[in-house]
Amino acid sequence: MDVTHAIPSPGSARSANPTWDIGSIRKRWLEFWRNPRAQFRGYLAGLPFDYPPALITGSWLAMAVIGIVSTIQRHNYFPNALPLLAVLALLCSMPVFCVLAITPPPLAMASCGVVVTAIFLMQPVQSDFAPFVLILTVGEVAALVPKRWSVVYALVALGELMIFDALDRVGWSGPNTRLEGLQMYTAGLALGWMVGVMLRYQRKFLHQERESQEIRAARAADEERRRIAREVHDVIAHSLSITLLHLTGARHALQTDRDVEDAIEALEDAERLGRQAMADIRRTIGLLDRSPSKPAPEPGIADIDGLIADFVGAGLDVRYTGSGDLGAVSAAVGLALYRIGQESLANVCKHAPDSTARVRLEVDSATAILTIGNTLPAGMPTTRGSGMGLSGMRQRAELLGGILVTGPYDDGWMVRAEFPLAAERGCALTGVGKSRTERREDE
Repeated sequence: MDVTHAIPSPGSARSANPTWDIGSIRKRWLEFWRNPRAQFRGYLAGLPFDYPPALITGSWLAMAVIGIVSTIQRHNYFPNALPLLAVLALLCSMPVFCVLAITPPPLAMASCGVVVTAIFLMQPVQSDFAPFVLILTVGEVAALVPKRWSVVYALVALGELMIFDALDRVGWSGPNTRLEGLQMYTAGLALGWMVGVMLRYQRKFLHQERESQEIRAARAADEERRRIAREVHDVIAHSLSITLLHLTGARHALQTDRDVEDAIEALEDAERLGRQAMADIRRTIGLLDRSPSKPAPEPGIADIDGLIADFVGAGLDVRYTGSGDLGAVSAAVGLALYRIGQESLANVCKHAPDSTARVRLEVDSATAILTIGNTLPAGMPTTRGSGMGLSGMRQRAELLGGILVTGPYDDGWMVRAEFPLAAERGCALTGVGKSRTERREDE
């Protein structure tokens, strides 16, 4: 999208529905008369130019000073009233716009600059300040309108000065009075136009930065929502899977063996895991709260033993082997390995609760590899699901520069997560360039 088109056009904010009845104008004038400073500041703050009110006020004051100095230079022409009319137009333009509550149209500003300068130059003086009205007006117009129109106005202003210089050369204004320093005024027009264009570009880049910040904020919010959704999903899937296994064991103990003690023990474990799940969910949902909090530490690689113990205690046949220095694994990678293992074992409980699961954790100087495999009952399909479990595990791995391989393997199902540990190796992981068949052969 062209950001220049997104910039509010001058006059769009105030002149959309102007009120021109006498009563409203009188009311605004009385409010301005009682507290001109507050009314003027409120008017400047509401202008759609995105320029600081101090800059707009400074430009108007500079124009007023130039007009007053130009009028004083023409004291020899008094009682002629032309200079007074010109300076009155410069002084009253902004208050009139403020009282009428409209945005100064660039065309009106350009026309006022040309007319006021012409009035002054009709009574030429030496070292005239009047052309500075054009210089300042060219800068104001260039800061508000596209370059193609501001260039046209700058050329019109230069043409006006050249016309009066030519007239002075033929002596229409009398001897010893002519416009001096045309080259200096021309350079001033060019400088004023450049300053105005730079201000316009600054305004354009300001809008681009605002849009970029909004996009980044929206993306960050989406990513945070996805992260919290993954956390809630992992917690619920893990806790409910183990709780259901405990409840199933309690039911079997009561129905088959009439063993009340085993049933009570299974129910106590289910209650403990349920309370733990509720605490984890509250902590995860608490991330949405803006107030500062001190959440419990995130689980890491050292908690994988406890995770597997929970599944084993719930009745799932899990065989675990681990090797390597677990202290070499960062907290982020440890959390990802824990969550991937948690989700994988929860899927085993959900889809193949009577199968045997094998968990192997290997940590060396370069990588950390977690492999979860399980047998599948005869006739069970090996197609991938469409839930957010696999996609969440894959996102966790990719965010940390790792890879995740899932799919059927021999007589069962395998999940293999691999993360880099050596920073100098970046994302150059073992087996990245290998095919799935080659990875299986390595196993």
